[in-house]
Amino acid sequence: MSNNQKLRVALITGGSRGIGRAICLALAADGVAVAVHYRGHADAARAVVSQIETQGGRAIALKADLVDPLEIDQLIRQTVQKVGDIDILVNNAGGMSRGAVEELSDNDWEHSLTLNLTSAFRCTRACIPHMKQQRWGRIINISSQSTESGSRNHAHYVAAKSGLLGFTYSLVKELGEYGITVNAVSPGRIVTDLLRPSISTREEEWLAQTPLRRLGQPEDVAAAVAFLASESASYITGANLPVNGGLVMG
Repeated sequence: MSNNQKLRVALITGGSRGIGRAICLALAADGVAVAVHYRGHADAARAVVSQIETQGGRAIALKADLVDPLEIDQLIRQTVQKVGDIDILVNNAGGMSRGAVEELSDNDWEHSLTLNLTSAFRCTRACIPHMKQQRWGRIINISSQSTESGSRNHAHYVAAKSGLLGFTYSLVKELGEYGITVNAVSPGRIVTDLLRPSISTREEEWLAQTPLRRLGQPEDVAAAVAFLASESASYITGANLPVNGGLVMG
Protein backbone atom coordinates (compact mmCIF):
# COMPACT_ATOMS: atom_id res chain seq x y z
CA MET A 1 0.00 0.00 0.00
CA SER A 2 1.38 3.40 -0.97
CA ASN A 3 1.80 6.12 1.63
CA ASN A 4 -1.14 8.13 0.28
CA GLN A 5 -3.54 5.17 0.05
CA LYS A 6 -6.12 5.02 2.82
CA LEU A 7 -6.00 2.04 5.13
CA ARG A 8 -9.37 0.31 4.85
CA VAL A 9 -11.27 -0.22 8.08
CA ALA A 10 -13.68 -3.09 8.67
CA LEU A 11 -16.17 -3.79 11.43
CA ILE A 12 -17.11 -7.44 11.78
CA THR A 13 -19.96 -8.14 14.18
CA GLY A 14 -19.66 -11.43 16.03
CA GLY A 15 -15.97 -11.47 15.19
CA SER A 16 -14.55 -13.41 18.11
CA ARG A 17 -15.37 -16.98 17.07
CA GLY A 18 -16.31 -19.25 14.20
CA ILE A 19 -17.11 -17.62 10.90
CA GLY A 20 -16.62 -14.11 12.31
CA ARG A 21 -13.13 -14.94 13.54
CA ALA A 22 -12.16 -16.35 10.15
CA ILE A 23 -13.49 -13.22 8.43
CA CYS A 24 -11.45 -10.96 10.73
CA LEU A 25 -8.27 -12.92 9.97
CA ALA A 26 -8.93 -12.99 6.22
CA LEU A 27 -9.55 -9.25 5.97
CA ALA A 28 -6.53 -8.48 8.15
CA ALA A 29 -4.40 -10.65 5.85
CA ASP A 30 -5.53 -8.38 3.01
CA GLY A 31 -4.22 -5.34 4.87
CA VAL A 32 -7.52 -4.16 6.37
CA ALA A 33 -7.66 -2.70 9.90
CA VAL A 34 -10.23 -4.75 11.81
CA ALA A 35 -12.66 -3.95 14.62
CA VAL A 36 -13.53 -7.29 16.22
CA HIS A 37 -16.96 -7.02 17.80
CA TYR A 38 -17.96 -9.40 20.57
CA ARG A 39 -20.67 -9.67 23.19
CA GLY A 40 -19.63 -12.27 25.73
CA HIS A 41 -16.33 -13.82 24.64
CA ALA A 42 -13.77 -11.19 25.53
CA ASP A 43 -10.83 -13.61 25.73
CA ALA A 44 -11.60 -15.01 22.29
CA ALA A 45 -11.86 -11.51 20.80
CA ARG A 46 -8.56 -10.49 22.36
CA ALA A 47 -6.98 -13.64 20.95
CA VAL A 48 -8.10 -12.66 17.45
CA VAL A 49 -6.62 -9.20 17.93
CA SER A 50 -3.36 -10.67 19.23
CA GLN A 51 -3.08 -13.02 16.25
CA ILE A 52 -3.66 -10.17 13.80
CA GLU A 53 -1.12 -7.93 15.54
CA THR A 54 1.44 -10.74 15.65
CA GLN A 55 1.12 -10.99 11.89
CA GLY A 56 1.70 -7.26 11.49
CA GLY A 57 -1.90 -6.15 11.18
CA ARG A 58 -4.03 -3.68 13.09
CA ALA A 59 -7.05 -4.69 15.15
CA ILE A 60 -9.12 -3.80 18.18
CA ALA A 61 -11.73 -5.70 20.19
CA LEU A 62 -14.98 -3.89 21.01
CA LYS A 63 -17.85 -5.15 23.17
CA ALA A 64 -21.54 -4.48 22.49
CA ASP A 65 -24.89 -6.15 22.95
CA LEU A 66 -26.46 -5.79 19.52
CA VAL A 67 -29.96 -6.15 20.92
CA ASP A 68 -29.49 -2.72 22.52
CA PRO A 69 -29.58 0.14 19.97
CA LEU A 70 -27.61 2.42 22.29
CA GLU A 71 -24.77 -0.09 22.43
CA ILE A 72 -24.77 -0.32 18.63
CA ASP A 73 -24.38 3.45 18.41
CA GLN A 74 -21.50 3.27 20.88
CA LEU A 75 -19.88 0.43 18.90
CA ILE A 76 -19.89 2.49 15.72
CA ARG A 77 -18.57 5.58 17.51
CA GLN A 78 -15.75 3.63 19.15
CA THR A 79 -14.75 2.02 15.87
CA VAL A 80 -14.54 5.39 14.13
CA GLN A 81 -12.71 7.04 17.04
CA LYS A 82 -10.19 4.25 17.63
CA VAL A 83 -9.66 2.82 14.14
CA GLY A 84 -11.16 5.20 11.57
CA ASP A 85 -14.16 5.65 9.30
CA ILE A 86 -15.74 2.32 8.49
CA ASP A 87 -15.22 1.20 4.89
CA ILE A 88 -16.33 -2.42 5.24
CA LEU A 89 -19.21 -3.64 7.39
CA VAL A 90 -19.80 -7.36 7.82
CA ASN A 91 -23.09 -8.07 9.56
CA ASN A 92 -22.19 -11.52 10.82
CA ALA A 93 -23.46 -11.66 14.41
CA GLY A 94 -26.52 -13.77 15.06
CA GLY A 95 -27.97 -16.59 17.05
CA MET A 96 -30.28 -19.52 16.54
CA SER A 97 -32.60 -20.99 19.14
CA ARG A 98 -34.91 -23.95 18.61
CA GLY A 99 -38.68 -24.14 18.78
CA ALA A 100 -41.71 -25.12 16.74
CA VAL A 101 -43.85 -22.20 15.62
CA GLU A 102 -46.79 -23.19 17.82
CA GLU A 103 -44.48 -23.19 20.84
CA LEU A 104 -42.62 -19.93 20.14
CA SER A 105 -43.39 -17.01 22.41
CA ASP A 106 -43.61 -13.46 21.13
CA ASN A 107 -40.36 -12.79 22.99
CA ASP A 108 -38.60 -15.67 21.18
CA TRP A 109 -39.76 -14.32 17.83
CA GLU A 110 -38.91 -10.70 18.57
CA HIS A 111 -35.47 -11.57 19.98
CA SER A 112 -34.55 -13.53 16.87
CA LEU A 113 -35.66 -10.72 14.57
CA THR A 114 -33.82 -8.13 16.65
CA LEU A 115 -30.57 -10.07 16.85
CA ASN A 116 -30.47 -11.47 13.33
CA LEU A 117 -32.08 -8.68 11.31
CA THR A 118 -32.70 -5.43 13.18
CA SER A 119 -29.15 -5.25 14.51
CA ALA A 120 -27.85 -5.43 10.93
CA PHE A 121 -30.20 -2.61 9.96
CA ARG A 122 -28.99 -0.46 12.85
CA CYS A 123 -25.30 -1.10 12.21
CA THR A 124 -25.76 -0.41 8.51
CA ARG A 125 -27.75 2.77 9.09
CA ALA A 126 -24.97 4.11 11.31
CA CYS A 127 -22.22 3.28 8.78
CA ILE A 128 -23.87 4.63 5.65
CA PRO A 129 -22.99 8.34 6.21
CA HIS A 130 -19.27 7.48 6.47
CA MET A 131 -19.37 5.40 3.30
CA LYS A 132 -21.35 8.01 1.40
CA GLN A 133 -18.89 10.72 2.36
CA GLN A 134 -15.93 8.78 0.97
CA ARG A 135 -17.99 7.36 -1.93
CA TRP A 136 -16.74 3.86 -1.28
CA GLY A 137 -18.07 1.07 0.86
CA ARG A 138 -18.68 -2.63 1.22
CA ILE A 139 -21.64 -4.00 3.16
CA ILE A 140 -21.74 -7.79 3.44
CA ASN A 141 -24.61 -9.52 5.21
CA ILE A 142 -24.25 -13.10 6.40
CA SER A 143 -27.51 -14.89 5.70
CA SER A 144 -28.09 -18.66 5.54
CA GLN A 145 -28.80 -21.45 3.07
CA SER A 146 -31.89 -22.18 5.18
CA THR A 147 -33.62 -19.25 3.46
CA GLU A 148 -33.85 -21.53 0.41
CA SER A 149 -34.54 -24.84 2.14
CA GLY A 150 -36.39 -23.88 5.30
CA SER A 151 -35.43 -25.38 8.65
CA ARG A 152 -37.67 -27.33 11.00
CA ASN A 153 -38.04 -25.66 14.41
CA HIS A 154 -36.09 -22.60 13.26
CA ALA A 155 -38.78 -20.55 11.51
CA HIS A 156 -37.96 -17.43 13.53
CA TYR A 157 -34.28 -17.64 12.55
CA VAL A 158 -35.03 -18.36 8.88
CA ALA A 159 -37.54 -15.51 8.72
CA ALA A 160 -34.92 -13.10 10.03
CA LYS A 161 -32.25 -14.33 7.63
CA SER A 162 -34.71 -14.10 4.74
CA GLY A 163 -35.45 -10.53 5.73
CA LEU A 164 -31.73 -9.85 5.62
CA LEU A 165 -31.72 -10.77 1.94
CA GLY A 166 -34.55 -8.36 1.17
CA PHE A 167 -32.70 -5.70 3.13
CA THR A 168 -29.57 -6.39 1.06
CA TYR A 169 -31.32 -6.06 -2.29
CA SER A 170 -33.05 -2.83 -1.30
CA LEU A 171 -29.81 -1.25 -0.09
CA VAL A 172 -28.24 -1.96 -3.48
CA LYS A 173 -30.69 0.44 -5.11
CA GLU A 174 -30.20 3.12 -2.47
CA LEU A 175 -26.41 3.09 -2.29
CA GLY A 176 -25.04 2.12 -5.69
CA GLU A 177 -24.64 5.69 -6.89
CA TYR A 178 -22.26 6.34 -3.99
CA GLY A 179 -19.86 3.55 -4.94
CA ILE A 180 -21.13 1.30 -2.14
CA THR A 181 -21.71 -2.36 -2.92
CA VAL A 182 -24.06 -4.53 -0.85
CA ASN A 183 -23.98 -8.31 -1.01
CA ALA A 184 -24.97 -11.35 1.00
CA VAL A 185 -23.15 -14.58 1.73
CA SER A 186 -25.26 -17.61 2.64
CA PRO A 187 -23.29 -20.35 4.39
CA GLY A 188 -24.46 -23.94 4.45
CA ARG A 189 -23.31 -26.43 7.07
CA ILE A 190 -20.13 -24.92 8.45
CA VAL A 191 -18.14 -26.52 11.27
CA THR A 192 -18.63 -24.07 14.14
CA ASP A 193 -19.74 -24.33 17.77
CA LEU A 194 -23.33 -24.18 16.51
CA LEU A 195 -22.94 -27.31 14.39
CA ARG A 196 -20.49 -29.41 16.40
CA PRO A 197 -23.00 -30.90 18.88
CA SER A 198 -24.90 -32.55 16.01
CA ILE A 199 -21.99 -33.70 13.86
CA SER A 200 -21.51 -37.03 15.62
CA THR A 201 -25.09 -38.14 14.92
CA ARG A 202 -25.83 -36.44 11.59
CA GLU A 203 -22.57 -36.11 9.69
CA GLU A 204 -23.19 -39.14 7.45
CA GLU A 205 -26.64 -37.79 6.51
CA TRP A 206 -25.31 -34.31 5.86
CA LEU A 207 -22.42 -35.50 3.71
CA ALA A 208 -24.78 -37.59 1.60
CA GLN A 209 -26.84 -34.45 0.91
CA THR A 210 -23.79 -32.36 -0.05
CA PRO A 211 -22.31 -32.84 -3.55
CA LEU A 212 -18.80 -31.90 -2.40
CA ARG A 213 -19.07 -34.56 0.34
CA ARG A 214 -17.59 -32.45 3.09
CA LEU A 215 -18.74 -29.95 5.65
CA GLY A 216 -17.63 -26.36 5.24
CA GLN A 217 -15.01 -24.59 7.29
CA PRO A 218 -15.21 -20.98 8.53
CA GLU A 219 -12.35 -20.15 6.17
CA ASP A 220 -14.54 -21.11 3.20
CA VAL A 221 -17.01 -18.39 4.14
CA ALA A 222 -14.26 -15.91 5.00
CA ALA A 223 -12.73 -16.28 1.54
CA ALA A 224 -16.05 -15.32 -0.06
CA VAL A 225 -16.39 -12.29 2.21
CA ALA A 226 -12.81 -11.16 1.58
CA PHE A 227 -13.44 -11.33 -2.18
CA LEU A 228 -16.64 -9.28 -1.97
CA ALA A 229 -14.81 -6.72 0.18
CA SER A 230 -11.98 -6.36 -2.32
CA GLU A 231 -11.47 -4.12 -5.33
CA SER A 232 -11.81 -7.23 -7.51
CA ALA A 233 -15.53 -7.29 -6.65
CA SER A 234 -16.18 -3.62 -7.46
CA TYR A 235 -18.87 -4.47 -10.05
CA ILE A 236 -20.64 -7.06 -7.91
CA THR A 237 -23.59 -5.81 -5.91
CA GLY A 238 -26.91 -7.41 -5.05
CA ALA A 239 -25.42 -10.91 -5.09
CA ASN A 240 -26.24 -13.71 -2.68
CA LEU A 241 -23.19 -15.93 -2.74
CA PRO A 242 -23.88 -19.48 -1.50
CA VAL A 243 -21.08 -21.25 0.35
CA ASN A 244 -22.63 -24.65 0.92
CA GLY A 245 -20.83 -27.30 -1.13
CA GLY A 246 -23.79 -27.60 -3.48
CA LEU A 247 -26.29 -28.38 -0.73
CA VAL A 248 -28.74 -25.79 -2.09
CA MET A 249 -28.58 -24.45 -5.64
CA GLY A 250 -30.51 -21.87 -7.61
